[in-house]
Amino acid sequence: MTLRSYRPDRAQDRADVYDVCVRTAESGGDARGVLSRDDLWGDIFAGPYLALEPELAFVLDDGARVVGYVLGTADTARWAAEQRARWLPTVAARHPLPATPTTREEHLVDLLHHPEYNVRPELADYPAHLHIDVLPEHQGGGHGRALIEAFLGALADRGVPGVHLGVLTANTRARGFYAHLGFHELPVTEPDVVYLGRGGLAA
Repeated sequence: MTLRSYRPDRAQDRADVYDVCVRTAESGGDARGVLSRDDLWGDIFAGPYLALEPELAFVLDDGARVVGYVLGTADTARWAAEQRARWLPTVAARHPLPATPTTREEHLVDLLHHPEYNVRPELADYPAHLHIDVLPEHQGGGHGRALIEAFLGALADRGVPGVHLGVLTANTRARGFYAHLGFHELPVTEPDVVYLGRGGLAA
């Protein structure tokens, strides 16, 4: 098992990341077939990071394919602006914005079309954010920790002071994992989601 940088020049890397994304999107389980288009998951939670900040993407390679990844942005506010200007135009046609979102899929499409939802004043001290996913059969063995540490190291090299992420409130296992990595709860109110942050990265 190898932890390495994502290769934007390798089409298979992108395809594998999208595959891992959909196969872990249902609270860590397989979301293939849940929505009308499987690629919506990747277009929201993977694609914009791979396109806009590929240097902050790290993957877990089992020798045959990518089986896990961590990706994100060093500056959420800047990323939201760039996502609107550079990423959204490339995917908007296949995910039309609903007039009034009512279903789960429509709310996800609405999220795609409004990256500004990710920008919150309460998170100003933690400007970076990340997403991490590893296929269930490859979880454990310290792979998640290694991916997170690679991402945090890259942020520290850029002088980024802090990073945040969102976790489902009911996902106590994930919250425990992040607590062991030095993340703590942040004062952000959102139904069913708890925000965690880690500062002092560039100290």
